[in-house]
Amino acid sequence: MHLAASGEMYLETIYVLSKTLGEVHSIDISEHMGYSKPSVSRAVGLLKKGGYVRMAENGVLTLTPTGLEVASKIFERHTVLSAFLTYLGVDAETAAEDACKMEHDISDASLEAIKAFVEKNGMI
Repeated sequence: MHLAASGEMYLETIYVLSKTLGEVHSIDISEHMGYSKPSVSRAVGLLKKGGYVRMAENGVLTLTPTGLEVASKIFERHTVLSAFLTYLGVDAETAAEDACKMEHDISDASLEAIKAFVEKNGMI
């Protein structure tokens, strides 16, 4: 199943929330992303069907190994791009917003070059 940018955003959100909240429910995603509960429910259903997330009987969402791989990759891209843009003088809020847009489309080669620069200069 090909995962669109919106699906990647949901996985990244689950990843981030799981690190801060421990247990993630659909309502947490709704509140964090500012999306309606029905929209989140539909997206979670698609992610479950695609094998990216599991939902326990109590509603707790967890990433499958495949979901974790995608989410951690997107999160790393976001972190690297945000650090790079901030280094260039972009304010933190704008850098984070722009990184969200860029993280889904940038090539692996370009990201690796930026990541090497960011790491070399101690930005992350």
